Amino acid sequence: MIITIDFNSDEAIYLQLRNQIILAIATEGIREGETLPSVRQLADEVGINMHTVNKAYSVLKQDGFLKLDRRRGAMISLDIDKLKALGEFESELRVTLAKAICNNISKEEAIDFVDRIYNEFGGQ
Repeated sequence: MIITIDFNSDEAIYLQLRNQIILAIATEGIREGETLPSVRQLADEVGINMHTVNKAYSVLKQDGFLKLDRRRGAMISLDIDKLKALGEFESELRVTLAKAICNNISKEEAIDFVDRIYNEFGGQ
């Protein structure tokens, strides 16, 4: 798994890390049951603070993407309640679509983007 951090981005580093791990899961770059690097190891590899990695892992655990085990470390575990996931998706999508509307992106353009991105992840 290759993680790249944009230190010039307005997006928090822990969110960049979280999002890249989610994208890796969606594209099957990381599969359920696989173990992620330790907090210290990933922090060293990426060149960020251990607390930042720990925060990203904690958020991924809260979101239902990880299990944290003292002996095995951070392991991919997709234990998400579908209704909860749909609710979160709707909430995030509302904000994204509001931004699109503010930027004069048409409904058709938005749908085309969603279709293209969904298909990139192997969605049907």
